[in-house]
Amino acid sequence: MALAHLHRIDPEANMARFYRVDIAPTLFGEVCVLRTWGRIGTRGRTCIETFATLEDAENAASRALRQKVRRGYLRARQIRQ
Repeated sequence: MALAHLHRIDPEANMARFYRVDIAPTLFGEVCVLRTWGRIGTRGRTCIETFATLEDAENAASRALRQKVRRGYLRARQIRQ
């Protein structure tokens, strides 16, 4: 389940970054939050955090998104599944 795809673009600082947050189930009944970030046009880096419940995963994802919005990231587009 893709939650958000954010961009932060500042031509004066030569900055073009993306940040994506996804929530996905694991094979063992847990839920993971996948955070991917990097320069637009690259594959970027990915961090995977595993949580016991969907509620814990959603809280972690929301916390990460709030932090990025405070730093100037904006929603890039609506992600379709």
